[in-house]
Amino acid sequence: MSTDGLSKILIFGGTGYIGKYMVKASVQLGHKTYIYSRPSIPLSNDHVSKLHILEEFRSIGVTIFHGELDEHEKLVSVLSQVDVISVLAYPQVLDQLKIIDAMKIAGNIKRFFPSDFGVEEDRVSPLKIRRAIKAAGIPYTFVSANCFGAYFVNFLLHRHDQLDHVTVYGTGEAKTVLNYEEDIAMYTIKLADDARAQNKIVIYRMEKNIISQLELISLWENKTGRTFKRVHVPEDDIVNLSKSLPHPGNIPVSIIHSLFIKGDTMNFKLGNHEVEASELYPDYKYATIDQLLDVFLVNPPLPAIAAFE
Repeated sequence: MSTDGLSKILIFGGTGYIGKYMVKASVQLGHKTYIYSRPSIPLSNDHVSKLHILEEFRSIGVTIFHGELDEHEKLVSVLSQVDVISVLAYPQVLDQLKIIDAMKIAGNIKRFFPSDFGVEEDRVSPLKIRRAIKAAGIPYTFVSANCFGAYFVNFLLHRHDQLDHVTVYGTGEAKTVLNYEEDIAMYTIKLADDARAQNKIVIYRMEKNIISQLELISLWENKTGRTFKRVHVPEDDIVNLSKSLPHPGNIPVSIIHSLFIKGDTMNFKLGNHEVEASELYPDYKYATIDQLLDVFLVNPPLPAIAAFE
């Protein structure tokens, strides 16, 4: 632990989509913050963007370790005095087994947050990573952050395209949870030193962010004064597409089916080892989906990732 009593937080995947929010939240909440980043790669647009992100991180006091996940001794050395949050994206998720092996040698990790910041994994398909963490006896917090709000609102509404229609998956009535990325990061960093979250699953199911596709469209119509035609894609079409597309192209389609047709973020009650984030921190004012749409009216979001188009 650091001298001010706050954990030293090391973030894997810190230059990624949600990782950037985690790094900034960690610094904002006063933690000594580190990221483990792959060494420089040949010049490309992604490389230049990553360099800019790393330079921004350095300017706010973040310490950057360069290394590969295969460098076991380096990983052990870096992990020797920190807590760990992993936001590695697919296909690197299983690489966390290498991090777990290094944590077992380091022997002093106070808490590990593995990279499963989405639908509650144990209720969809049990993850090998969680089983390995428990088997290693490493203290953990499993976070189910549900949908990244800004990303999925942008994807569902296609705000940047100025279309006169909106695609609706299935009936559009299934409820899902859309949480602003900044709030996901802030809640996660708050949990790092919270004993109530140790060896627990924390669900980010904020009441004002529970919404269906049809409700989201209606809310957007009210704010913009426009009317959109609803174009429904039947569930069978989505299922057939998920089966016919080769891996990993089938993953986005399967996610759409899980979130917006089956309603996997809302079709279960919390169990004995699960707690809800906003109940742990009732004084924290998270951004509601209504407020997030107001932000979009002023500052249109970037286009959705092509994989979901």
